[in-house]
Amino acid sequence: MRRVVISGPPPVQILDVTGPLEVFANAPGYCIEVVADGSRALETNRGLALSGAIPLQDISGPIDTFVVAGGPGAESGVYDQAYLAWVVATAARSRRVASICTGAFVLAAAGLLDGKRAVTHWDFCDRLAREFPRVEVCPDPIFLRDGSTYTSAGITAGIDLTLALVEEDHGHQIALRVARQLVMFLVRPGGQAQYSHMLSRQAVTSDPLRELQVWMLENLKEDLSVERLADRIGMSARHFSRVCQRETNMHPGQFVDRMRVEAAQQMIDSSSMGLKEIADACGFRSADSMRRTFLRVIGITAGEYTERFKRSSK
Repeated sequence: MRRVVISGPPPVQILDVTGPLEVFANAPGYCIEVVADGSRALETNRGLALSGAIPLQDISGPIDTFVVAGGPGAESGVYDQAYLAWVVATAARSRRVASICTGAFVLAAAGLLDGKRAVTHWDFCDRLAREFPRVEVCPDPIFLRDGSTYTSAGITAGIDLTLALVEEDHGHQIALRVARQLVMFLVRPGGQAQYSHMLSRQAVTSDPLRELQVWMLENLKEDLSVERLADRIGMSARHFSRVCQRETNMHPGQFVDRMRVEAAQQMIDSSSMGLKEIADACGFRSADSMRRTFLRVIGITAGEYTERFKRSSK
């Protein structure tokens, strides 16, 4: 049995604990222990306590996977030194260490992320980078790995990360079976952006712009130049650029690039199409143009994304 220890400074975000717990519990071969500081109940951010926890002083011996949950306790900026020492000692006897959401602050405070690439909830990435300059904060991925250390973005991304750990241990089919059991839409690779610009149209307050974005998603192969888009909703190019910047925090060209890259990521993840076909379907001028746009938007090329994150269905 693979021993999994889940802990976090209270109060923890409840789903940061129960999400990974449910994934591991639905997969074969894991023994899961929830650990609390000096108590048999782990306090959560919703006024509920998770009973049946093991006091941290009772934890000894080798561990396969050590998971640190986030939540208000991790976000407070006040770190109990005795707890951090326990985290360091526990990580030292664990095969791999993972943080969920703002649990990254605990790993960083313990020095376990020094010199490593890490991610946390998008709303805390700037703060993590500011408070822990030795950590290379990568704000975009939903989760990432640096050696035997794993970090994840906000809340539900912890479920995605845990599925990836299960896949490492048991293969894609087992991870897919667990995802289906949990009625998840798909098994997301870590390179996907945690903040989807395809969905950001829901936050746009301008009805014409929202309708335009829907049209853009359905017509990525069309000419999506600023002038063409502005003309479609009856604005001057300059005024349209100002509205787009205000509503999406991006210039029109940046937003188009994001939409096309995310559409291409979905195709890479879920189809057997080649990169040239995907480039054409998403409105890139060529596979090389898609390669450059991927590099500009998410930091790796489309080919590298395919190699790192495409999942075989066999």
